[in-house]
Amino acid sequence: MKVFDTPDIRNVALIGHGDSGKTSLASAMLFVAGAVNRFGRVDEGTTITDFDEEEIERKISLQTALAHLEWKDRKVNLLDTPGYAAFVADAKSALAVADAALLLVEGVAGVQVITERTFKFSQEYGLPVVFVINKLDRERSSFDRTLEAIHERFGRTAVPIQIPIGEESGFEGIVDLVTMRAHVYAKDGSGKGSEGDTPPALLERARELRSKLVEMVAESDDSLMEIFFEKGDLEDAKLRGGLRNAVLARKIFPVACAAAVQGIGASSLLDLAADVLPAPGGRGNAVGTKPGEATEISRPVAATEPVSAFVFKTIADPYAGRLSLFRVCTGTLRGDSPVVNVKNGTAERLGTVSVLQGKQLVPVPELRAGDLGVVAKLRDTRTNDTLADPAHPVEYPPIAFPAPAISFALEPKSKGDEEKISSALLRLTEEDPVLRVGRDSQTHQMLLSGSGQVHVEVAVAKMRKKFGVDALLRQPKVPYLETIKKKVGPVQGRHKKQTGGRGQFGDCWIEIEPLPRGAGFEFADKIFGGSIPQNFRPAVEKGIVEAAARGWLAGCPVVDFRVTLTDGSYHTVDSSELAFKIAGSLAFKAAMEEARPTILEPIYSVEITAPEEYMGDIMGDLSSRRGKPQGMDSQGHYQVIRASVPLAEMLTYASTLKSITSDRGTYTMEFDHYEEVPAHIQEKIIAEASKTKQEEAER
Repeated sequence: MKVFDTPDIRNVALIGHGDSGKTSLASAMLFVAGAVNRFGRVDEGTTITDFDEEEIERKISLQTALAHLEWKDRKVNLLDTPGYAAFVADAKSALAVADAALLLVEGVAGVQVITERTFKFSQEYGLPVVFVINKLDRERSSFDRTLEAIHERFGRTAVPIQIPIGEESGFEGIVDLVTMRAHVYAKDGSGKGSEGDTPPALLERARELRSKLVEMVAESDDSLMEIFFEKGDLEDAKLRGGLRNAVLARKIFPVACAAAVQGIGASSLLDLAADVLPAPGGRGNAVGTKPGEATEISRPVAATEPVSAFVFKTIADPYAGRLSLFRVCTGTLRGDSPVVNVKNGTAERLGTVSVLQGKQLVPVPELRAGDLGVVAKLRDTRTNDTLADPAHPVEYPPIAFPAPAISFALEPKSKGDEEKISSALLRLTEEDPVLRVGRDSQTHQMLLSGSGQVHVEVAVAKMRKKFGVDALLRQPKVPYLETIKKKVGPVQGRHKKQTGGRGQFGDCWIEIEPLPRGAGFEFADKIFGGSIPQNFRPAVEKGIVEAAARGWLAGCPVVDFRVTLTDGSYHTVDSSELAFKIAGSLAFKAAMEEARPTILEPIYSVEITAPEEYMGDIMGDLSSRRGKPQGMDSQGHYQVIRASVPLAEMLTYASTLKSITSDRGTYTMEFDHYEEVPAHIQEKIIAEASKTKQEEAER
């Protein structure tokens, strides 16, 4: 495998809404460049970048995949990203290490929700973006309508650099507005084209749009503006240079044309990547911090600098082990390069350094600054970690992944599989940082959290196919709590049991009172004298704690109360720790009968982001869920609603929000506090708990 230097590398992420044709475009580019000998098809499951079993089965991309090709003596690294809402966070990791993005917009559907979201991701990283209007060969596709939608959403800095030749099934090529040359492609899927003059029917429109392009390029640079004012035009060399600089500065977002499944436009986009899009060093220095400090470290993206690499993705491979995908930020990385994981200070042995062609690892002697690669079986390195020269450590900022939006309870399909499930999920969470695994301390359920139901279902399917262990998904239980509202006491707990030999005797008097929310449990010993010996008093507390854990109304733990031990009596022979433990639990139960027990539910802070036209429906739905609005902010075309909502009402919210907003809304939620449940809902909870208890007793 040839080694490429930094100026000859292009890292290009393919982003956009699901089904906009990213994987097909990657296949077309790889085929046209001769990197593969077969044009892979999504429908046939033969693409290079959709290789996971679940991807082939579902015919959608579920994770970012890498591939590479050579074009005009330059290496182009393609990052094919997922475009469905449940998996789009993985696109963010790709954009963190890319130097430019091709944002695909479907020529029929136009701008969609993930079009906007991935553009926002590119904005966060300051990446140059090229809009590619794809699927122009489809029925009802329209370049003009889609361009208008792009202008409406992203502004007039989205400037056509190509126009289509023909439309719908007659789409056969493009006119390059920079060179004013036409490129007509064969319809056999070979991606081969011929160059010629602009068709006469398109000449006037091409000239009109070219003059707008020239004007926009001139506006981006004062020196070019002077030339433009003087001559009314820019010569080709000035136009190319000005376009390159304007794209890099995000002052212009070129708009191109394609029909990826036929290979139309693939070679023109590769020309654009090679000639216009920046090399890794063109976007400025690699900036990190000194480990453990806030001191900034800035180094040129060059092969001669000390080596450093950022791990942006991990793949859990059941055969090759953990694969760490990285970008060489500075320096030259070889298999024998001494590197340290800056986060935890451990040295890592790299072994063979490779590049990825889909799922295939291709060994390379070295990778230079800006290139993307992979190493297997790093011991202590995970996604977001930095590897660096021990003598020149630097730490790069982590990718901020979104918090999970939905949780499901996991139950093993087979007894004894819980440990295998935990091990498999650990591997999958290394691969996908949005997935979270935990155990609810109250309900004792294992919880798997993700960005949506499909996300969690795919994780379980991967667990089954990759690691041979299966589980059932259930709606998680709401962790209700119980508390009291009235001070009671003193009340007695007396345990006396006489058998043939030694008996059992324990007697205690307690007072019980409510505490502020979140205070937990307090135990106070106010006995004066020796009515209960000192060594038996902790047993009273233990009995109360265990009884409180079992609940009173609905089997939920009782919290936020204080018990004061005031008096009692004992027997010199029959008293024991066990007897006083039972006496304590009996006293607690007697007190609960009078203390006006009630049920508490978890309240979550919810933040919903959606286009403003959906605000009325969202607010109405929140009201039906007992939600309390806390405020609203504006973010461009979007509104952000903050509200407090009971967790019990949010378990199925993901699908509802998707339905209300046509999948254009997102939300995050986190625990805030506990609140008393309304009386009519308490009755349902108690009835359900009673029914469950009865069913368990009958088993």
